[in-house]
Amino acid sequence: MTELRKTVATYWAAADARDWTTFAGTLADDVVYDLPQTRERIRGREAFLRFNVEYPGDWRVRTERVVADPDAGQVVTWLRVTVGAEEMCAVSFFTGDGQGRITGITDFWPEPYEPPAGREHLVERY
Repeated sequence: MTELRKTVATYWAAADARDWTTFAGTLADDVVYDLPQTRERIRGREAFLRFNVEYPGDWRVRTERVVADPDAGQVVTWLRVTVGAEEMCAVSFFTGDGQGRITGITDFWPEPYEPPAGREHLVERY
């Protein structure tokens, strides 16, 4: 397992446990967090930590899949996030430094939608 992959696993476990000290320890001082769908960016460990500490709701996160490219220093996670009875999927892209700390995170929160009509004979719905 690569160092960054271990760090990302620790990051998600700490986020789910609300262990903000451990969570902050996974981040580089100059971490950059991007949310392309809302066009928001947060720069720096302290600001990103505060963003997470202050995030509303009683959410839980479960990692479905982790893909790591140790040569490129990148990790991707597919998550299931629950808030009450609502479940959402998210995909997060991580980059890291040489010490295994997270330097960049880009989160995508796709919204579910109904498929267009006319392809029912080709697909299986789940």
